[in-house]
Amino acid sequence: MLVILGAPLVLYSFAPTGPIREGDTVFSEGEQQVQIRQATTDQSRKADNTCLLDPNSPLIVLHASTDQADGSIIAHVQGNPTDKWPFCPVHAEVVLKTHQIFQKPAVLGAVREILVGWFSR
Repeated sequence: MLVILGAPLVLYSFAPTGPIREGDTVFSEGEQQVQIRQATTDQSRKADNTCLLDPNSPLIVLHASTDQADGSIIAHVQGNPTDKWPFCPVHAEVVLKTHQIFQKPAVLGAVREILVGWFSR
């Protein structure tokens, strides 16, 4: 039974990632400082117009520029709701580079962390 339930996770983890497209969900690679594209009223008073993304924060791609050499991506912040600066507010549009994100979470790593948490108690 474990093989039947675990097979999709193993196959998913070995599948290659495709190109980043509009509407894809991506995740921040560690803690990242990003530029806010359209500042909210609270953030517009800040001098630098940047915010921090938490590690593995989910983002929805709004625009992926494949024709530019810098590979900038405009995305919508989805997770980790906090209204405290310097963290990015939910639904803020941010500008990222391709090296700041990854496409799919480490499923086997997340499963390992859950199992270690269960058995370490």
